Amino acid sequence: MASLLITNDDGVDAPALVPLARAMKRFGEVVIAAPDKERSWIGKAISRVDMVEATKLERDGLEMWAVDGFPADCVHVGAYGMLDDLPDLVVSGINIGANKGSAFATGSGTLGAAVEASNIGTPGIAFSAMSAGNWFEWSQWVRTEAALEMWSRLADIAADIVAVVLEAGLPPGVDVLSVNMPPDANVDTPRVVTSLARTRYGSIFSGSNGLYRHNFDGILHTDGDDLAGSDLATLDAGHVSITPIRMATTMSLPDGFRQALERQ
Repeated sequence: MASLLITNDDGVDAPALVPLARAMKRFGEVVIAAPDKERSWIGKAISRVDMVEATKLERDGLEMWAVDGFPADCVHVGAYGMLDDLPDLVVSGINIGANKGSAFATGSGTLGAAVEASNIGTPGIAFSAMSAGNWFEWSQWVRTEAALEMWSRLADIAADIVAVVLEAGLPPGVDVLSVNMPPDANVDTPRVVTSLARTRYGSIFSGSNGLYRHNFDGILHTDGDDLAGSDLATLDAGHVSITPIRMATTMSLPDGFRQALERQ
Protein backbone atom coordinates (compact mmCIF):
# COMPACT_ATOMS: atom_id res chain seq x y z
CA MET A 1 0.00 0.00 0.00
CA ALA A 2 1.21 3.47 -0.86
CA SER A 3 1.28 6.65 1.18
CA LEU A 4 0.04 9.82 -0.46
CA LEU A 5 0.15 13.44 0.62
CA ILE A 6 -2.64 15.61 -0.79
CA THR A 7 -2.53 19.38 -0.92
CA ASN A 8 -3.74 22.26 -3.09
CA ASP A 9 -3.63 26.03 -3.41
CA ASP A 10 -7.39 26.61 -3.10
CA GLY A 11 -7.46 25.80 0.62
CA VAL A 12 -9.05 23.22 2.91
CA ASP A 13 -12.52 24.41 1.87
CA ALA A 14 -11.83 23.79 -1.83
CA PRO A 15 -14.66 21.81 -3.44
CA ALA A 16 -12.35 19.27 -5.09
CA LEU A 17 -10.35 18.35 -2.01
CA VAL A 18 -12.72 15.80 -0.48
CA PRO A 19 -13.58 14.03 -3.77
CA LEU A 20 -9.87 13.85 -4.64
CA ALA A 21 -8.91 12.49 -1.22
CA ARG A 22 -11.62 9.84 -1.36
CA ALA A 23 -10.46 8.76 -4.81
CA MET A 24 -6.87 8.47 -3.55
CA LYS A 25 -7.79 6.34 -0.55
CA ARG A 26 -7.99 3.29 -2.79
CA PHE A 27 -4.18 3.33 -2.94
CA GLY A 28 -3.42 3.32 0.77
CA GLU A 29 -2.63 5.90 3.44
CA VAL A 30 -3.72 9.45 2.66
CA VAL A 31 -2.61 12.54 4.57
CA ILE A 32 -4.25 15.86 3.70
CA ALA A 33 -2.41 19.10 4.43
CA ALA A 34 -3.75 22.16 2.63
CA PRO A 35 -3.58 25.92 3.16
CA ASP A 36 -6.11 27.32 5.60
CA LYS A 37 -7.25 29.74 2.90
CA GLU A 38 -6.80 30.21 -0.82
CA ARG A 39 -3.16 30.64 -1.81
CA SER A 40 -3.44 30.77 -5.57
CA TRP A 41 -0.72 32.19 -7.81
CA ILE A 42 1.89 31.86 -5.09
CA GLY A 43 4.21 29.47 -6.95
CA LYS A 44 6.46 27.49 -4.62
CA ALA A 45 6.88 30.21 -2.02
CA ILE A 46 8.00 28.95 1.38
CA SER A 47 7.54 30.63 4.76
CA ARG A 48 10.93 31.62 6.11
CA VAL A 49 10.47 33.83 9.16
CA ASP A 50 6.89 33.39 10.33
CA MET A 51 5.79 30.37 12.34
CA VAL A 52 3.65 27.93 10.39
CA GLU A 53 0.74 26.46 12.36
CA ALA A 54 -1.17 23.33 11.36
CA THR A 55 -4.62 22.79 12.80
CA LYS A 56 -6.34 19.41 12.66
CA LEU A 57 -9.95 19.43 11.51
CA GLU A 58 -12.54 17.14 10.00
CA ARG A 59 -14.44 17.74 6.81
CA ASP A 60 -17.06 15.37 5.45
CA GLY A 61 -15.65 12.58 7.59
CA LEU A 62 -12.05 13.12 6.47
CA GLU A 63 -9.29 14.23 8.83
CA MET A 64 -7.11 16.98 7.39
CA TRP A 65 -4.68 19.68 8.44
CA ALA A 66 -5.23 23.37 7.76
CA VAL A 67 -1.82 24.98 7.37
CA ASP A 68 -1.50 28.75 7.68
CA GLY A 69 1.16 28.88 4.99
CA PHE A 70 1.74 28.21 1.32
CA PRO A 71 1.19 25.03 -0.71
CA ALA A 72 4.93 24.28 -0.65
CA ASP A 73 4.85 24.69 3.16
CA CYS A 74 2.11 22.07 3.23
CA VAL A 75 4.38 19.62 1.41
CA HIS A 76 7.10 19.99 4.04
CA VAL A 77 4.73 20.02 7.01
CA GLY A 78 2.86 17.00 5.70
CA ALA A 79 5.87 15.00 4.55
CA TYR A 80 8.11 15.58 7.56
CA GLY A 81 5.61 16.36 10.31
CA MET A 82 2.72 14.00 9.68
CA LEU A 83 4.23 10.92 8.07
CA ASP A 84 6.83 8.52 9.42
CA ASP A 85 8.54 8.39 6.02
CA LEU A 86 8.39 10.49 2.88
CA PRO A 87 5.20 9.87 0.90
CA ASP A 88 5.30 7.79 -2.22
CA LEU A 89 3.53 10.56 -4.10
CA VAL A 90 2.36 14.13 -3.59
CA VAL A 91 -0.96 14.89 -5.28
CA SER A 92 -1.84 18.56 -5.65
CA GLY A 93 -5.25 19.89 -6.72
CA ILE A 94 -7.70 19.65 -8.25
CA ASN A 95 -7.22 23.32 -9.04
CA ILE A 96 -10.16 25.58 -9.87
CA GLY A 97 -9.04 26.59 -13.36
CA ALA A 98 -6.50 25.22 -15.80
CA ASN A 99 -2.77 25.67 -15.31
CA LYS A 100 -1.97 25.59 -19.00
CA GLY A 101 1.08 27.17 -20.58
CA SER A 102 4.32 28.31 -19.00
CA ALA A 103 2.94 31.53 -17.50
CA PHE A 104 0.39 29.74 -15.37
CA ALA A 105 2.66 26.78 -14.67
CA THR A 106 5.39 28.92 -13.15
CA GLY A 107 2.99 30.98 -11.03
CA SER A 108 0.59 28.28 -9.87
CA GLY A 109 0.57 27.25 -6.23
CA THR A 110 -0.85 23.92 -7.36
CA LEU A 111 2.21 23.32 -9.54
CA GLY A 112 4.42 24.85 -6.85
CA ALA A 113 3.47 22.12 -4.39
CA ALA A 114 4.26 19.39 -6.92
CA VAL A 115 7.59 21.06 -7.70
CA GLU A 116 8.44 21.21 -4.01
CA ALA A 117 7.68 17.51 -3.78
CA SER A 118 10.39 16.89 -6.36
CA ASN A 119 12.77 18.99 -4.26
CA ILE A 120 12.40 16.55 -1.36
CA GLY A 121 12.78 13.54 -3.62
CA THR A 122 9.12 12.61 -4.02
CA PRO A 123 7.18 12.45 -7.29
CA GLY A 124 4.52 15.14 -7.64
CA ILE A 125 1.42 15.41 -9.78
CA ALA A 126 -0.61 18.59 -10.15
CA PHE A 127 -4.22 18.29 -11.31
CA SER A 128 -6.22 21.23 -12.65
CA ALA A 129 -9.71 21.64 -14.07
CA MET A 130 -10.32 23.88 -17.06
CA SER A 131 -13.15 26.37 -16.66
CA ALA A 132 -16.30 26.31 -18.77
CA GLY A 133 -17.86 29.47 -20.13
CA ASN A 134 -17.52 32.67 -18.13
CA TRP A 135 -14.72 32.23 -15.61
CA PHE A 136 -16.31 34.24 -12.80
CA GLU A 137 -19.66 32.47 -13.07
CA TRP A 138 -18.00 29.05 -13.34
CA SER A 139 -15.70 29.66 -10.38
CA GLN A 140 -18.78 30.31 -8.24
CA TRP A 141 -20.71 27.35 -9.63
CA VAL A 142 -17.93 24.87 -8.83
CA ARG A 143 -18.55 25.47 -5.12
CA THR A 144 -22.18 24.44 -5.30
CA GLU A 145 -23.72 21.02 -4.72
CA ALA A 146 -24.48 20.81 -8.43
CA ALA A 147 -20.74 20.63 -9.15
CA LEU A 148 -20.04 17.61 -6.94
CA GLU A 149 -20.61 15.21 -9.82
CA MET A 150 -17.96 17.02 -11.88
CA TRP A 151 -15.38 16.94 -9.10
CA SER A 152 -15.99 13.24 -8.45
CA ARG A 153 -15.65 12.48 -12.15
CA LEU A 154 -12.40 14.43 -12.45
CA ALA A 155 -11.09 12.78 -9.27
CA ASP A 156 -11.64 9.39 -10.93
CA ILE A 157 -9.46 10.53 -13.85
CA ALA A 158 -6.82 11.63 -11.36
CA ALA A 159 -6.93 8.22 -9.69
CA ASP A 160 -6.53 6.48 -13.03
CA ILE A 161 -3.38 8.51 -13.72
CA VAL A 162 -2.03 8.11 -10.19
CA ALA A 163 -2.38 4.33 -10.51
CA VAL A 164 0.01 4.40 -13.48
CA VAL A 165 2.55 6.56 -11.65
CA LEU A 166 2.46 4.43 -8.51
CA GLU A 167 2.95 1.30 -10.59
CA ALA A 168 5.72 2.55 -12.87
CA GLY A 169 7.13 5.63 -11.15
CA LEU A 170 7.98 8.80 -13.00
CA PRO A 171 10.54 8.25 -15.78
CA PRO A 172 14.11 9.44 -15.12
CA GLY A 173 14.41 13.17 -15.70
CA VAL A 174 10.72 13.91 -15.07
CA ASP A 175 10.11 15.86 -11.86
CA VAL A 176 6.42 16.71 -12.14
CA LEU A 177 3.34 15.84 -14.14
CA SER A 178 0.95 18.70 -14.79
CA VAL A 179 -2.47 17.33 -15.68
CA ASN A 180 -5.18 19.60 -17.06
CA MET A 181 -8.71 18.26 -17.48
CA PRO A 182 -11.68 19.68 -19.38
CA PRO A 183 -14.68 20.05 -17.06
CA ASP A 184 -16.72 17.50 -19.02
CA ALA A 185 -13.95 14.88 -19.13
CA ASN A 186 -14.32 11.35 -17.79
CA VAL A 187 -12.08 8.30 -17.54
CA ASP A 188 -12.76 7.47 -21.21
CA THR A 189 -11.79 10.93 -22.50
CA PRO A 190 -8.62 10.76 -24.63
CA ARG A 191 -5.48 11.61 -22.68
CA VAL A 192 -2.48 13.09 -24.48
CA VAL A 193 1.10 13.60 -23.28
CA THR A 194 1.89 17.18 -24.23
CA SER A 195 4.52 19.88 -24.27
CA LEU A 196 4.23 23.03 -22.18
CA ALA A 197 3.17 25.93 -24.40
CA ARG A 198 5.29 29.05 -23.98
CA THR A 199 2.89 31.77 -22.88
CA ARG A 200 2.72 35.14 -21.18
CA TYR A 201 0.01 37.39 -19.84
CA GLY A 202 -0.62 41.07 -20.26
CA SER A 203 -1.10 43.36 -17.27
CA ILE A 204 -2.77 41.61 -14.36
CA PHE A 205 -3.29 44.79 -12.32
CA SER A 206 -5.35 47.90 -12.89
CA GLY A 207 -5.21 51.20 -11.05
CA SER A 208 -3.33 54.46 -10.78
CA ASN A 209 -1.60 56.81 -8.35
CA GLY A 210 0.27 53.98 -6.70
CA LEU A 211 -2.83 51.86 -6.00
CA TYR A 212 -3.35 48.72 -8.06
CA ARG A 213 -5.85 45.90 -7.86
CA HIS A 214 -5.59 42.41 -9.32
CA ASN A 215 -7.71 42.45 -12.47
CA PHE A 216 -6.74 39.47 -14.60
CA ASP A 217 -8.90 38.90 -17.64
CA GLY A 218 -7.76 35.31 -18.24
CA ILE A 219 -6.16 36.04 -21.61
CA LEU A 220 -2.98 34.12 -22.37
CA HIS A 221 -0.66 35.32 -25.12
CA THR A 222 1.57 32.84 -26.90
CA ASP A 223 5.07 33.65 -28.03
CA GLY A 224 4.41 32.68 -31.63
CA ASP A 225 5.44 29.04 -31.21
CA ASP A 226 3.67 26.24 -33.01
CA LEU A 227 1.11 25.03 -30.46
CA ALA A 228 0.66 21.60 -32.05
CA GLY A 229 1.14 18.97 -29.36
CA SER A 230 0.99 21.52 -26.55
CA ASP A 231 -1.20 21.54 -23.47
CA LEU A 232 -3.16 24.50 -24.88
CA ALA A 233 -3.98 22.77 -28.15
CA THR A 234 -4.87 19.52 -26.41
CA LEU A 235 -7.29 21.19 -24.01
CA ASP A 236 -8.85 23.14 -26.87
CA ALA A 237 -9.49 19.78 -28.56
CA GLY A 238 -11.37 18.61 -25.46
CA HIS A 239 -8.74 16.11 -24.34
CA VAL A 240 -6.92 15.63 -21.05
CA SER A 241 -3.41 17.10 -21.19
CA ILE A 242 -0.55 15.42 -19.30
CA THR A 243 2.63 17.49 -19.36
CA PRO A 244 5.90 16.05 -17.99
CA ILE A 245 8.10 18.79 -16.57
CA ARG A 246 11.74 18.78 -15.62
CA MET A 247 12.72 21.69 -13.41
CA ALA A 248 16.53 21.70 -13.49
CA THR A 249 17.31 22.17 -17.16
CA THR A 250 19.99 24.07 -19.06
CA MET A 251 20.26 25.22 -22.64
CA SER A 252 23.09 25.86 -25.04
CA LEU A 253 23.61 29.40 -26.31
CA PRO A 254 24.57 30.66 -29.76
CA ASP A 255 28.35 30.99 -29.98
CA GLY A 256 28.33 34.75 -30.44
CA PHE A 257 26.07 35.39 -27.46
CA ARG A 258 28.01 32.95 -25.30
CA GLN A 259 31.32 34.57 -26.19
CA ALA A 260 29.91 37.99 -25.30
CA LEU A 261 28.93 36.72 -21.86
CA GLU A 262 32.02 34.71 -20.98
CA ARG A 263 35.35 35.87 -19.66
CA GLN A 264 38.34 33.58 -20.01
